[in-house]
Amino acid sequence: MSEPTFRSVVEMFQHRVSSTPDAEAMSGRKDGQWHSMTWREVERRVRAVAGGLLSLGLQKGERAAILATSRPEWVIADVGILAAGGATSTIYTSNTAEESAYILEDSGSRVCFVENAVQEAKLREVRGRLGGVARLILIDEETDGETAEPDGWTISLLELERLGEAWNAAHPGGLDAVIAAVGPQDLATLIYTSGTTGKPKGVMLTHDNWLFEAETLADLNILGPDDKQLLFLPLAHSFGKVLEVVSIRLGVNTAVDGVIDDLVANLAVVRPTVMGGVPRVYEKVYNRVVTGAREGGGLKYKIFQWALGVGGRVSRLRQQGREPSGALAFQHRLADKLVYSKLKARLGGRLRFLISGGAPLSRAIAEFFHSCDILILEAYGLTETSAGSIGNRPERYKFGTVGLPYKGVEVRIAEDGEILMRGRGVMRGYYNLPQDTAEALEPDGWFHTGDVGQIDADGFVTITDRKKDILVTAGGKNIAPQNIEGRLKASCPYISQVVMLGDRRPFCVALVTLNEETTAKWAREQGLDVKSYADLATRPEVQQLIRDGIESVNAGLASYERIKDFHLLDHDLSQETGELTPKMSVKRKVVESRHREILDGFYKDTVARI
Repeated sequence: MSEPTFRSVVEMFQHRVSSTPDAEAMSGRKDGQWHSMTWREVERRVRAVAGGLLSLGLQKGERAAILATSRPEWVIADVGILAAGGATSTIYTSNTAEESAYILEDSGSRVCFVENAVQEAKLREVRGRLGGVARLILIDEETDGETAEPDGWTISLLELERLGEAWNAAHPGGLDAVIAAVGPQDLATLIYTSGTTGKPKGVMLTHDNWLFEAETLADLNILGPDDKQLLFLPLAHSFGKVLEVVSIRLGVNTAVDGVIDDLVANLAVVRPTVMGGVPRVYEKVYNRVVTGAREGGGLKYKIFQWALGVGGRVSRLRQQGREPSGALAFQHRLADKLVYSKLKARLGGRLRFLISGGAPLSRAIAEFFHSCDILILEAYGLTETSAGSIGNRPERYKFGTVGLPYKGVEVRIAEDGEILMRGRGVMRGYYNLPQDTAEALEPDGWFHTGDVGQIDADGFVTITDRKKDILVTAGGKNIAPQNIEGRLKASCPYISQVVMLGDRRPFCVALVTLNEETTAKWAREQGLDVKSYADLATRPEVQQLIRDGIESVNAGLASYERIKDFHLLDHDLSQETGELTPKMSVKRKVVESRHREILDGFYKDTVARI
C-alpha cells in the first residue's frame, strides 16, 4: 500500500502555495460580481482563521462545523480548521434546525461557521441544546462583530480573522508548530451520512484518507493546472470534498459557487474545462434539450435526430478506441456545427469532460451526451471510502459501468453479490458507533459498501443496485429497481422521479412525479388549462403520457420486472418534503411509508393484474 507524500492536508496546501503562490487559486461571487484569489492570498486568510480558532481555545482534534453553501470561504474555513489542529464537521444548509442540532451535538463541535443570518437564526432556535458550541462565526457579516443578537455568541468571520492575526503576531511560530503536529492518522473530517433510514452516522475521515484521494486522482493525469473547474456541489458532501483536495494537490483553478439556480449562468461566465455533478443535473439538461428539439418540430427536429444518429455512430467507434473517418467524420463536423455546438456552448464551450457521481447515471443519458460530443465519466465511491474509489477515464471508459478501481483500491464481490472495498481511502469508522463500525468494516480492512454489482473481464465495475433496495417479489424474483428507474427517467422527459416498489408483493408498481417544466409546457400545447402541479397530475391526458413512457420501457423488460401500475403523486419529491436526501437521493423507505395507502391500493385485486 502506498505511503502519503505529505503528512497532512495542510502540508499539501502549504506545498501548493509555495509552488505557485501567485497563480489564481479560487474565485467566488460577492454582490453578483466574481472575485479571484491567488494561493498566497488564500494562505493569508487560512492562517488568520487558524489563529482565530486557536485564540478561541480550539484544541487538537476538536471539531468545528461549517453550515454554508459551497463558496471560497467554505474552503478557507475548512483548511483553517485543519491548520489549527481541528477537524471539520459538515452540515448542509438544507438541514433543519433539529438536524443541525443533532450533528453539532453528536460531533461535539466547539465552533460553527454559519453562512448568513438565516442559518444563524436556525441555530439560535436550538441554542439550548448547543451548550458545547462556544461561538458562531458569521461568514456574510461585515461588521466588527456586531450582530442582530449582540450577546457574544456570534462574531463575524472578519472579526475572527482579526483575532487570528493578533494571535499569530503574539505567538511567533505558534501556528507552524500546531500544523507540524498534525499527522496522517489524525481526524480531518466528520461527515454525517444523509440518513435514508434512521439517524445519520458520523463518518470519520483522516488526513491520510484525503491525501490518498488527492494523490490517486493526481496519478490519473487527467487534471492539471491549466484546467478550470466549476465546483457547485456541496462541500458538505464527500464528492465535493474530493474536488477540493484535488484542486489543492494539482493547483486547479476553481470557481466555487453552490447556488444551483445560477449554475447555467455561472457556466457561461466561468467556462470550465471540467466539472463534477450528480446525475440529476445531467438529467435536467437532457430533458430540456430533448423537449426543446421536439417543440421545434419539422425540419429542426429532423436535423436533431439526424445529428444524434451520427453522434451515436461516432460514440460507438470511440467506445472501441477508434475515431471516425471519411464521410462519417464529415457528417460529425456538420452535426457539431448544427447541433452539438449549441449544447456545448450552453455548458461554457470549453468542457473536456464531466464527472458524474453520488447516484447511478443512466447509460442512455451518458450515451446521449457522448452523441453530442460531451464525455461524462461516471465514478463511484461512498462517504465511507472518501468518495472517489472507482472511475472511468477519458482514455478508457465503458458506459453503464462506474469504471476501474483506482490505484491502491482493492475491490471484490462477496458471495451474495455485495461489493467490498479495501484501501487507504476507507474510513476510520463511525463516530461513537463501534457496533455499526464492526458491521461495516471487517478486521482485515474490507468495507461492506451495501451495493450489489459485478466485475467484468476487463475489470470494469457495474453497480446493479443498493443491497437493501433489491426487490424480491412474492414469486421469488430479484429485481434491481434503480436500473429500471434510470431507464424510465431517460426515456420519458416528463418524469422527474420514479420510486419502484413491490418487495414481497405479487408484482411491481411505481410512484411517479412529474417534471413540471416539461409537462406543463406539453399540456399547454395540447390546449389544457392547468392551474398547478397537483392539477397537472390528475389530468387523464398526462396520465396517459406517463403510461406510454412506462410501457415503452416495460417492452424491454422481463415480465416479472414490468411495472404493472403507477400513481402520479400530487407533488415532486424534495428535501422540503423529507423524501430526498441533500445529495438528491430518494429516501425510499420514507416514500413507501408515507404513501402506504396508495401502495396497498394497488394490490386489492391482484388476480387481474398478474
